[in-house]
Amino acid sequence: MKRLSALAVAFALTAFAFPAFAQEIKAGDLTIAKPWARATPKGADVGVGYLEIRNAGAAADRLTGGSADFANVEVHQMSMDNGVMKMREMSGGLEIPAHGSVKLSPNGYHLMFTGLKHPLVKGDTVQATLNFEHAGAVTVKFPVQGVGAPAPAAPKGDDMKGMKM
Repeated sequence: MKRLSALAVAFALTAFAFPAFAQEIKAGDLTIAKPWARATPKGADVGVGYLEIRNAGAAADRLTGGSADFANVEVHQMSMDNGVMKMREMSGGLEIPAHGSVKLSPNGYHLMFTGLKHPLVKGDTVQATLNFEHAGAVTVKFPVQGVGAPAPAAPKGDDMKGMKM
C-alpha cells in the first residue's frame, strides 16, 4: 500500500510539474511548444521568452516579431565571440526551415521583451502574440519561471522508442 501511495504521489507531482510546458499550439504548418519566460529582478526593463517552433510544411516560415500588453517583443540572438557575449536583434526575423525546427533557448535565439510595464513574476503567466510570415499572428502563453531557471526538461518517458504499434 505504501508503494502504491508513493507511486500516486510521484505521478501527481509529475502531472502537475509539466502542464505549463506541455502547451502546444498549432498554426498552419507550425507547432509552437514549451513556451516559458524567466522572472525578472526588481527594476529590470527587459525580460526573455523561450519556446520551440516546429515546421511540418514544405516551405520555410519566418518569425518576424510580436506584440504584448506588458512589453515590446523582438527576436534576438545571443552568441559568444572570443569570450565576449554579443546580443543582436534579428531585424529580418528568424527562419523556421521547411520540415525543420528552431529552439529559442538560453544562450541562443530568444524573444526579448523590452520596455517591461511590470516585472515578470515566478508563477505568473504572460501572453504575447507572435507574428509569422506565413502562419500569421499566433497568441502564446508563457509561464514565468524563476530568475535563474534553466530550460525545462521534457518529462521522462515522453518518447516512444521501442514501442510496438
